[in-house]
Amino acid sequence: MGENKSGEKTSVLVVGATGYLGKRIVRACLDEGHKTYVLQRPEIGLDIEKVQLLLSYKKLGVRVVEASFSDHQSLVSAVKLVDVVVSAISEVHFRSHNILVQIKLVEAIKEAGNVKRFLPSEFGMDPPRMRHALPPGRETFDQKMEVRQAIEAAGIPHTYVVGACFAAYFAGNLSQMKTLLPPKRKVNIYGDENVKVVFADEDDIAKYTAKTLNDPRTLNKTVYIRPPDNILTHLKLVQIWEKLTGNELENTSITAKNFLANIEQMEPSHQAAIGNFYHIFYEGSLTDHDVGEDEEASTLYPDVKYKRMDEYLRMFL
Repeated sequence: MGENKSGEKTSVLVVGATGYLGKRIVRACLDEGHKTYVLQRPEIGLDIEKVQLLLSYKKLGVRVVEASFSDHQSLVSAVKLVDVVVSAISEVHFRSHNILVQIKLVEAIKEAGNVKRFLPSEFGMDPPRMRHALPPGRETFDQKMEVRQAIEAAGIPHTYVVGACFAAYFAGNLSQMKTLLPPKRKVNIYGDENVKVVFADEDDIAKYTAKTLNDPRTLNKTVYIRPPDNILTHLKLVQIWEKLTGNELENTSITAKNFLANIEQMEPSHQAAIGNFYHIFYEGSLTDHDVGEDEEASTLYPDVKYKRMDEYLRMFL
């Protein structure tokens, strides 16, 4: 656990370690026995919660490394300390800084020359399958493909982790827009019985990610997170909640045409969200293809007792 072939602990640098998924990946790396480093950027400024989170990592044995994306040599020095780099920069951060942040990280890894594995920030829909995505959301997939192309052009060993909806954003609210809590009376149903979605607890996504880091089976592969019991239609997710509560919700089935009806009048951020929902719930973009020559996380790591959605939803009772 957490060791490479020589028996030494795998060392990993987590970039975006104070973020929503990043902090979970840090804990998962520690649990796996990886020698864990996190990047501390001077741009953190007066964000007291992030500062305190970084300080709390130190108590757990995490090594905090100072570096900045505006200082190439500092990034090179940081990545020279480790075997593996994981980027957990959020998509919001990713979009606002365009492609620069991750490309700068790729350039530092290339110059350092010692990194045995890089995991860029992905974790959702598989970018090469989203070239048809609706604008403006397609921009994010295009940027992720540019990062992949830079990684592969530089000959950097890599693993791409993709394939699931974060449960906190898609399951707890029964996939309703503009809320993170389950509805009490009415629910909109997207898609139909032929379209299935993958839901995963974010802690489980982090666990699977941490296990891939020194696994030869995942080298230069895409790892799909598809826990079989969490591959559900939208209606099935709602029915799980109804069974838990004993309360049947009034449901309205929304056609694809109606779902996209007013998208042109929306703000760009809302357009992107609507587009992503459409691809997931109406096109089935998470489940419309086989894993093929790549790998599936729950099959690779059956020791991870992933959280089923009936268990996950109990916290809202």
